Amino acid sequence: MEDEPPPSQGVSVKVLKATLLSALKMLDVGKWPIFSLCSQEELKLIRQACVFGSAGNEVLYATENDEVFVLGMNCSGCLGTGDMQSTIEPRRLDSLCGKKIACLSYGSGPHVVLATEEGEVYTWGHNAYSQLGNGTTNHGFIPCQVSTNLVNKKVIEVACGSHHSMVLTSDGEVYTWGYNNSGQVGSGSTANQPIPRRVTSCLQNKIVVNIACGQMCSMAVVENGEVACGYAHTLVLTDEGQIYAWGANSYGQLGTGNKSNQPYPTTVTVDKDRVIEIAACHSAHTSAAKTQSGQVYMWGQCRGQSVILPHLTHFSCTDDVFACFATPAVMWRLLSVEPDDHLTVAQSLKKEFDNPETADLKFLVDGKYIHVHKVLLKIRCEHFRSILNNDDEIIEMSEFSYPVYRAFLEYLYTDNIRLPPEDAIGLLDLATLYRENRLKKLCQQTIKHGICEENAIALLSAAVKYEAQDLEEFCFRFCINHLTVITQTQGFAEMDHDLLKNFISKASRVGAFRN
Repeated sequence: MEDEPPPSQGVSVKVLKATLLSALKMLDVGKWPIFSLCSQEELKLIRQACVFGSAGNEVLYATENDEVFVLGMNCSGCLGTGDMQSTIEPRRLDSLCGKKIACLSYGSGPHVVLATEEGEVYTWGHNAYSQLGNGTTNHGFIPCQVSTNLVNKKVIEVACGSHHSMVLTSDGEVYTWGYNNSGQVGSGSTANQPIPRRVTSCLQNKIVVNIACGQMCSMAVVENGEVACGYAHTLVLTDEGQIYAWGANSYGQLGTGNKSNQPYPTTVTVDKDRVIEIAACHSAHTSAAKTQSGQVYMWGQCRGQSVILPHLTHFSCTDDVFACFATPAVMWRLLSVEPDDHLTVAQSLKKEFDNPETADLKFLVDGKYIHVHKVLLKIRCEHFRSILNNDDEIIEMSEFSYPVYRAFLEYLYTDNIRLPPEDAIGLLDLATLYRENRLKKLCQQTIKHGICEENAIALLSAAVKYEAQDLEEFCFRFCINHLTVITQTQGFAEMDHDLLKNFISKASRVGAFRN
């Protein structure tokens, strides 16, 4: 077998069942670095997305209103904006807005091939090898429909190699075009193919159900289970849930336990569970699989390391493997993202804090009620486990102020506190009394972030009182660094005698009064 070519950005996807390709994913697209350029409001609107490019530096996404946007480097005009200008702000592609995207793939130029739900095909980007299928070698700066030999054909799937393109129609026919140095367009020659032509030869009288491309190869799965494949790193999934792999293996991407190339299909062992999805993107020589029980495995090139056997991850979908471990951080398929209206347990608890409709207990503090749930308080706090009774309905609290006690109860629901530093002193007192060590640390952090010349002495006094040594040292250093202003504040003038004596003694030892 030949030596493995250098990484390219063509997508190589090996999935037996076409239904898996269109499965909706409740996924956080923000895991891909390029989405850091988008605001949270923009991210919430995304329903489909594909990250591509030599460094994961281009993206196309569609919103809930079927508007299409792009951003990134725009190499070879691959964003379709009509120019080659890069952009860090999303730009709208008017020509594709309103057209529901069914599938999308990309090559290493990069060039982009997209099919709509109506079965229309649009291409744009790099075109030095006629991979756009328009009969020329001129780069395409805007999406243009490909119609030659595809009239009255409904395209249901697209795939791109490094510089060639492949589509599958609803009647099981395969059409290819573009770069053909290794015979990857299946025409029987090695001449480049400038327009779509149907692949007949090995696929004559066969119904194809799935297609995929490697850098310089093409693959088709036909309904009776045959596989036709050229040179590349290839994964296939059988009806029984078994993975087979063959091709180049210098990064361990075959998952066979070594780095030896394999000229024939070799079994890949993923635990004992049935595999339901496989994924590969040869731009990074990374492979992934998901089992019936929901476990996700990865192998191959993973952030510079060669993982030669399937490695169990903590991910819930194969897409996360490519977001977090592939180099570049691209997507191996067009992602469809469901609007996630589901509340997590933490979000649900936060929502129920101080809700009189569901609460079974009220605290009366400074004449105000705070509504809570006894079972949650018992779960979250040892203090409440020891004092609460099932028949309690109202408990009066006079030891702490309303803002402090409310902040404490809210902390039990949210794990966070929202208080100014002065009130955090009172909460620190409560945390000490109730032996809530994590809450003590949060109070100390809040005090550190809110310290200023006017409140520094008061905060130092609180730190000493509650034996918070780290906070005491922090407040002391702040006072020393701002000593001239601190000594003129009211807090310093009213400072406790013993505290003042200790402060002056310690300040003297660190040289605060030297000329």
